[in-house]
Amino acid sequence: MTITAAMVKALRERTGAGMMECKKALTEADGDMDSAVEQLRKKGAAKADQKSGRIAAEGAISSVLDESGTIGVLVEVNCETDFVAKDESFRRFGQRLALTILQQQPQDVTALSAMKLADTRQTVDEARVELFSKVGENLSVRRFAIVQAPQDAQVSAYLHGARIGVLVAVQGGRDDLGRDIAMHVAASRPLCVSRTDVPEHTLAKEREIYSAQAADSGKPQEIVSKIVEGKVQKYINEITLLGQPYVKDPEVSVKQLLHAEHAQVHEFVRYEVGEGLERKEEDFVAEVMAQAKGG
Repeated sequence: MTITAAMVKALRERTGAGMMECKKALTEADGDMDSAVEQLRKKGAAKADQKSGRIAAEGAISSVLDESGTIGVLVEVNCETDFVAKDESFRRFGQRLALTILQQQPQDVTALSAMKLADTRQTVDEARVELFSKVGENLSVRRFAIVQAPQDAQVSAYLHGARIGVLVAVQGGRDDLGRDIAMHVAASRPLCVSRTDVPEHTLAKEREIYSAQAADSGKPQEIVSKIVEGKVQKYINEITLLGQPYVKDPEVSVKQLLHAEHAQVHEFVRYEVGEGLERKEEDFVAEVMAQAKGG
């Protein structure tokens, strides 16, 4: 029987096993999907079939810089529990993944999955499935970022444990300025570098909200307008790197710090493990009651 790409894809979705493993299992099972699933489960490659409903919202951020310090990589790999996130094999996979991205610079996670993992003979996805079988939890490569510094600039990296990672491209200033700015980004969570990076529709929405808040104040329109613009400026300072008070010296802004250092921030990326992902709350009492009723 001819094994089609669609059959391999379907088996991968059911089991989480690697592409070549799925193709081999389907060939040996003469295209019988259930038999192929059984084979993969027997080999320990199909544990994902039983756990695919679990949300992988824990994990670790890994980072690497090239030797020249002009290219940096951040990658987030997710798992289900903090216990696995601290596992040495899991951390090593993340570091190899970061190195793979640095060396091969894939366009997206899909392209990355098919590449050879650094220092191994496996593809990234094959290594992920193998690690999955070892730790018994859902694992996923969620996202990665590549920051390349422009001419005469350098990329600095900062990891806060393995939960927060930052890359920042800085031109000028002292040698450790980039790391200090990266630490600031980790702590203060700016959304962008400067006012010019904030979309106009975002500011328009803020003005609309502040105007509605001031509508019943009874103050003259010109006063209301000044209040609204003051609040908009405060909002800009809160979300932009240059507008924020510098964490090591709140008396000065990051913009003032960079001016004093004759430096410029071109770009930054901040990742925090699990941000934006829904964490599944386990209700063990409900689980026990459901089992009791089922029994």
